[in-house]
Amino acid sequence: MEVYEKISKVKYVVEIHPLFGEYDLIVKIDVKDFSELGKLVIEKLRTIDGVVDTKTLTGVKL
Repeated sequence: MEVYEKISKVKYVVEIHPLFGEYDLIVKIDVKDFSELGKLVIEKLRTIDGVVDTKTLTGVKL
């Protein structure tokens, strides 16, 4: 719950949902480019106590 609350306060996080299975949370973020995405993941999300691992998947609009 602590990790959920900390992530939900990170700028650019637009959705966060708990999961059952291999991963505990799925987080949707909205940034302008891949550079900003990398910076956010490395400097903000991975530095939160309790975050053990991340997997970044990107989407596109069709």
